[in-house]
Amino acid sequence: MKNYILLLFAGFTFSVAQSQEIPDAIRYAQDNLSGTARFRAMSGAFGALGGDLSSININPAGSAVFANNQLTITLSNFNTKNNSNYYGTNTSASKNSFDLNQTGGVFVFKNQNPSGDWKKFSLAINYENMNNYDNSVFSAGTNPTNSVANYFVSYANGVPLDVIQNSSYGELDHGGQQAYLGYQGYVINPATNLPSNVQYNSNVTAGGNYNQENNVYSNGYNGKLSFNAATSYKDKLYIGINLNSHFTDFTQSSSFYEYNNNSVNADYTVKNLRFDNNLHTYGTGFSFQIGAIAKVTNEIRLGLAYDSPVWYNLSDEFSQKLVAVSANTIEVLPPDIVDPNIVNYYAPYQLDTPGKFTGSFAYVFGKTGLISIDYSIKDYGNTSFRPANDPYFRDVNNQISNILSTSGELRIGGEYKIKEWSLRGGYRFEESPYKNKTTIGDLNSFSAGLGYNFGMFKLDFSYSRAHRDSHQGFFNQGFTDGAHLNTKNNNFSMTLLFEI
Repeated sequence: MKNYILLLFAGFTFSVAQSQEIPDAIRYAQDNLSGTARFRAMSGAFGALGGDLSSININPAGSAVFANNQLTITLSNFNTKNNSNYYGTNTSASKNSFDLNQTGGVFVFKNQNPSGDWKKFSLAINYENMNNYDNSVFSAGTNPTNSVANYFVSYANGVPLDVIQNSSYGELDHGGQQAYLGYQGYVINPATNLPSNVQYNSNVTAGGNYNQENNVYSNGYNGKLSFNAATSYKDKLYIGINLNSHFTDFTQSSSFYEYNNNSVNADYTVKNLRFDNNLHTYGTGFSFQIGAIAKVTNEIRLGLAYDSPVWYNLSDEFSQKLVAVSANTIEVLPPDIVDPNIVNYYAPYQLDTPGKFTGSFAYVFGKTGLISIDYSIKDYGNTSFRPANDPYFRDVNNQISNILSTSGELRIGGEYKIKEWSLRGGYRFEESPYKNKTTIGDLNSFSAGLGYNFGMFKLDFSYSRAHRDSHQGFFNQGFTDGAHLNTKNNNFSMTLLFEI
């Protein structure tokens, strides 16, 4: 069992024991399509175009393309629907939310010397909600072979019985806490009653079906505040840099329920249980971006940009509760409630997400339209927790490098103008970050939108729809059965743009 240092005070546990896993890393390493309505309508294909505040999130040189100062504000409606299939049973759940997801401004300073080579200098500040974590997943079905009791057995094996019996929940590390819950809830039994016993068995009767439900609710955001500077050389070459501050706040509550109608005997065996887990992760981060756009001809634009890793400093709070009901051939006992009423405050840690390269091409048809293509590449295997010399993080980082892979993302967008109207559309494809392509599958997304130019201000609308399949276990070990999910994301956005 791992060594740990604990301080108990007023129902809180401060611990250096960690429980971070690959899905936690993926949550912050992946970016969602966010930004202004015009940006969304064209699926974010702005790396060689610029001229939109959200374009600086792809290529910071894009702010130097602006001809005038600009302020924007964007409101969005997010709807996520998860269709679940668990052992042939289909269920669904959805979550809907509204968000002020983008606001910012760009200020353009033109060179007063018309013969000067450096034509413009621009400064911009832009905030975007890069990820909306509001989500709801419900899975239910009949498992013919496995009980969640195996989760508690896997953590308990190797932990001496006297440690579980003579320790409180708050005195144990994460693995010991799972063993404690299972033992105190009578979900597991020791193989022997010797204090040195380190082997445990399930107290759920085998040989039948297990009716199971899993509810997962999450809320939160991942915001990015960008400070941008860019310049234009002879209106042919645009160069820019972003310094980014990141903010994240994520909460997740899961409740797993299991019931079995297996035959009982003279021993008290668990008939049903409910296992609740609550996680709160919050913190800040920093990253930078550099990029360039070349105007090869009046029609052809090329772009190249680099996104540094995001260096996060994160903190976790975690709490659990277990309720189990036992029965034998004679009676049903009152439920065993194991509620430590303790919040684990894990020691702060660092997470480094992978960097990203983006190459872009755009063709502009005068003042009537354009087509733009971006391709980004990111190696998720470079994601890592720190300090890297921590034994737990070293194991997780090895798993990350073995399980995650390099992912490519293609974005295609187009725009056609009819007087004051602008019609837009786009397509986005993102490869799975997993080598097996099934834990999280590829993403496909389509988008469309329109805008109207009123002169001093513009009004833009967009709709985007993305879908992705995934298959992840409900728990990380012992009981890793999970549902197949088909997730559909629908987004409506409206942007109000002022030129000043």
